[in-house]
Amino acid sequence: MSYLRLENITKKFGDFIANDNINLNIETGTTHAILGENGAGKSTLMNIISGLYQPDSGQIFIDDIPVKITSPAIGIQLGIGMIHQHFMLVPELTVTENIILGTGNNLHLNLDNKQAEIAQLSQSYNLEIDPSAKVKNLPVGMQQRVEILKVLYRQAKLLILDEPTAVLTPPEVRSLINILRQLAAKGHTIIFISHKLAEVMNLCDRITVLRRGKVVANTTKESATPQQLADLMISRTVNLQVNKKSTSPGAVVLSVQNLQVADDRGVIAVKNISFELHQGEILGVAGVDGNGQRELADAICGLRKVKQGKIYPSPNPSPLFVKTKSLRVGYIPEDRQKNGLVMEFDISQNLILKLFKNLPFSRYGLLRRKAINHHAISTITEFDIRANGVNILTKQLSGGNQQKIILARELAGEPELIVAMQPTRGLDVGATEAVQQRLLTEKQRGTAIVYISTELEEIMTMCDRIAVIYQGEFVGIFDASMATSEEIGLLMSGAKIS
Repeated sequence: MSYLRLENITKKFGDFIANDNINLNIETGTTHAILGENGAGKSTLMNIISGLYQPDSGQIFIDDIPVKITSPAIGIQLGIGMIHQHFMLVPELTVTENIILGTGNNLHLNLDNKQAEIAQLSQSYNLEIDPSAKVKNLPVGMQQRVEILKVLYRQAKLLILDEPTAVLTPPEVRSLINILRQLAAKGHTIIFISHKLAEVMNLCDRITVLRRGKVVANTTKESATPQQLADLMISRTVNLQVNKKSTSPGAVVLSVQNLQVADDRGVIAVKNISFELHQGEILGVAGVDGNGQRELADAICGLRKVKQGKIYPSPNPSPLFVKTKSLRVGYIPEDRQKNGLVMEFDISQNLILKLFKNLPFSRYGLLRRKAINHHAISTITEFDIRANGVNILTKQLSGGNQQKIILARELAGEPELIVAMQPTRGLDVGATEAVQQRLLTEKQRGTAIVYISTELEEIMTMCDRIAVIYQGEFVGIFDASMATSEEIGLLMSGAKIS
């Protein structure tokens, strides 16, 4: 039986058609994946289903009854719950307070009764959690349980999950998949949006692929392979295997000794970390978000003060080090929109943010537009940045193309060291392939790379060595060829390995 049916849904933003006559049928009690590259129209379609956007034309049916979802509140009333990639929780509030926030108008709130109600709800769905715990003290996997309980508390029948495993450890991913299977078995309907094809094949009953705003395939997991799905998304053959060529590490490029770094509140976030990194080597830093990765990356790049310890090369490096007075560093920050780009600038301007004072881009303090545009045109071609001209505002591009701008800018000076933090987060398989291959090319050139990611599979395939960070400390450094995902995943979650 069909729970949700879309007929000829179309949504335009000016001349751009985000959704083009989309027809979709999602059956009750199933898990249904929506796949597509960045900019394919997935988010727009989910925003229409949840009531944030209204379609320009077409009809939505729930249980074969035509409905108009004119707001998220109406969507909730109709049983639609959206669980966003970035959790919508208040850290200082308890689990119960977060779940009931925004529900009811009763001035005489009995919090004890609500806690008992939440405890019963969590037990009935095998989502065990302490309803009195503060969210800020919960690991990421438990915070996601709170988000799921929030929509279940509002009696959601359809759950939309947007990249739900992006920040989870492998054990947490397995737990989530089991939870979603149980929810489907209880009659809930799941829409699962992900770039991780292995998870889609493991969990979902049916799969819909979008490309450039149109449905290009409706299939089952039994009738498709990950390679076929990737090719459908990108409209070309995508290489899903990382071709990492072996290299012999050269001289030491970076040495970190007993490093301590504080976060923005002054709390020590990096605790006594030490390591060395060589030419032509990729060191992966694996860990759950919020364990000191950002502070470590900022310190290495000179963007954050060091409380204690040392980062070399120093002004007088020893012969063991690459002989350079100032190390050329490329930095790919985790938040491309906040820290990597000026969103109101156009492509050409963002590409020269680090070089705008230099020839040929400026002379006598004046920018030379012709040289800037010429540089942008050649870079757009080289890095396959999808845009209709160099003067398109960066905020109008997809996440993948924004990331390519950062990559192009940071590689322009042939850096000796690259610090790449979450370099493929939120990217489709095509953009991920492009970013990874560029970084591997830099490795072959002899560049040393610190590769920080919550994506364990990516860390395992891209890196030569893997450092696991937990609560600001390296709890283990492994040869990538010898490590197992289970071992690394357990360390990421704070477990002790005997």
